[in-house]
Amino acid sequence: MPGFVSEKKRITGPNHCFSLLGEQGKLTHSKSNPHLTTQVANDFDSPLLPGLPDDVAKLCLALVPRSNFPSMGAVCKKWRSFIRSKEFIIVRKLLGLLEEWLYILTMDAEGKQSQWEVLDCAGNKHRLLPLMPGPVKAGFGVVVIDGKLLVMAGYSVPDGTASATSDVYEYDSCLNSWSKLASMNVARYDFACAEVNGIIYVVGGYGIDGESLSSAEAYDPDTDKWTLIESLRRPRWGCFACGVDGKLYVMGGRSSFTIGNSRFVDVYHPERHTWCQMKNGCVMVTAHAVLGKKLFCMEWKNQRKLAIFNPEDNSWNMVPVPLTGSSSIGFRFGILDGKLLFFSLEEEPGYRTLLYDPEAAPGSEWQTSKIKPSGLCLCSVTIKA
Repeated sequence: MPGFVSEKKRITGPNHCFSLLGEQGKLTHSKSNPHLTTQVANDFDSPLLPGLPDDVAKLCLALVPRSNFPSMGAVCKKWRSFIRSKEFIIVRKLLGLLEEWLYILTMDAEGKQSQWEVLDCAGNKHRLLPLMPGPVKAGFGVVVIDGKLLVMAGYSVPDGTASATSDVYEYDSCLNSWSKLASMNVARYDFACAEVNGIIYVVGGYGIDGESLSSAEAYDPDTDKWTLIESLRRPRWGCFACGVDGKLYVMGGRSSFTIGNSRFVDVYHPERHTWCQMKNGCVMVTAHAVLGKKLFCMEWKNQRKLAIFNPEDNSWNMVPVPLTGSSSIGFRFGILDGKLLFFSLEEEPGYRTLLYDPEAAPGSEWQTSKIKPSGLCLCSVTIKA
């Protein structure tokens, strides 16, 4: 739920993060990867690989394992440009070579330091991300698109007073580096965000003076431009969003038109540029994820039930969660290989990560996994590249 960060305590909402990530140096080069600081040649007129047509050379570069991408990006500007492009992801997908890695924002046991760590499908740790650029901030949103992680807006507390920001930073998972993108039109925090059909949407939240917002805007990665779209019918904050079946769903949080937490669901149709409304959403959602064409939610009031939303008939199905330790354990979700991972919000000796497979045979949907973050999971995203 919405709140403010302190040295000893952090609060997390369902679709935004409260982080102690601090100000860093260069945006486009990783201090942890000295290869990326080498001077790259100005050779855009040269072939990707001498003696080979570029279309063949692109196939050759796409065959390289993902862990070597940052080093490849330091060879020359043309390689770097190709590796960071949408085309590179498409070629690897066509070759069946996309590797799925889990990026988890974790907090240490003392609640003072947060960092992104990277795990593969086997739970092997690959690297720590360079620390996010910009000032210390909280309440930001995260979205993944085309092999990149976008960290959007939020607020900072430079002098003891919260100050909303419209800054947007992009982490390139292939090059292991950060860069700054175009700023949003409206500074906000504690808002909903999601990707639908290659466009990123942000909705609601709190504004620069702490006022609740009904405004929404869309980001096109191809043009690096934010555009205001039709606003919600009412202000909404502390909510979350997801993209399912070509539509944007905004749920949870609070609204100025409701007492307590809202069950209303705002649905945006990008093709029609209009909002409509449903009345059967979840409230006080502590974790959510989209698998296939269904939304999976965990509500604060009932951590022992997994709520599954099917947009085809706007129905909810409740699935009991097996007891693995204290019944008070809360969870954050992760997704790997089409399965839902349940990361515990409490340090319990011997706890093994729960895994839910929606495609498994009846009776065998629940398993355990060795995949586990090194600290408290604040949020996680899956990036294929």
